[in-house]
Amino acid sequence: MPFESRHRSPFGGLKNSLAMNLEAKQSFLQNFPLFESLSPEERQQLSQMMEFKVKPRFSFIYHPGDASDQIFFLARGTVKIGTHSADGKEVIKHLIHPMAMFGELGLIGEQSRTEFAQALKEDVHLYVLKVSDLQRLMRGNFQLTSKVMNSFGSRLVSAESKLESLIFKDARTRIIDFIKDAVNKRGRRIGYEMLLRHSLTHQDIANITCTSRQTVTLVLNELKKSDLIYFNRGKILVRDMAKLS
Repeated sequence: MPFESRHRSPFGGLKNSLAMNLEAKQSFLQNFPLFESLSPEERQQLSQMMEFKVKPRFSFIYHPGDASDQIFFLARGTVKIGTHSADGKEVIKHLIHPMAMFGELGLIGEQSRTEFAQALKEDVHLYVLKVSDLQRLMRGNFQLTSKVMNSFGSRLVSAESKLESLIFKDARTRIIDFIKDAVNKRGRRIGYEMLLRHSLTHQDIANITCTSRQTVTLVLNELKKSDLIYFNRGKILVRDMAKLS
C-alpha cells in the first residue's frame, strides 16, 4: 500500500471541513430574506466575515451589560429576548425563530446590551457578525440598508402593539391572541385544524403575555375543555381558528 494512502494528512479533513462550512454559510445567506439584494461577490465577502456557533439549550447568548458589537442570525432553534423587572420577574419581549436577525441594536448606537438572549429547549445554531462589518456592507448597498431599517420599523410596531395589548386587553385575551398569532405565523394546517410545534413552557407564555403561569394553565385547560384546542408538551392543536376567542 502506498505511503500516502496509509498515512493521510490531517490537513485534508480540515480543508474539507472548512469548504463545507463556507458552503453552508453561503447557502444560509442565499436563503436569508435580509440578504436577498446582495451580489454573489458581497455574499462571498459576508460569508468570510461570519462565524458559525452552536449554543447549548438554555444557555445565554448575551447578558445585559455585554458589548453590543455583534449581530446574530439564527439558523436553528428558538431564542428568547427579554429582561427582568425591578422585582426580578422575567419579561420576554421577543421570540426569535430561524431565518431571523437579533441583537442588532448596535447598528443604531447601542453600546451595551439592555436585554438578554437565551436559547430555549434545544441547541441553537447561529451565525455571528461584527456590527462594524455589517455597517461597512450597508454603506455600499442601499437595498440592504432599507431592509435593515424596515426590520427596526417592524420591531417598533410590534412593541407598540404589545403595549396596547397590555393596556386594553385582559389576561385571557392576551393569551388567546398570543396563541392565534403564533399559529398564524408558524402553524401547519392539518385538515381543518392548525398544529403549532413550540419550545415554550407555561411560564414562558406567562412571561410573554405578562400574566402568571397559573393563569396560562387555567386558560389553556378551559380552551381544551371547550374543545377549542388540544395541547401537550411542545404542541398546540387549534380545532377551529374562527371559534378561538
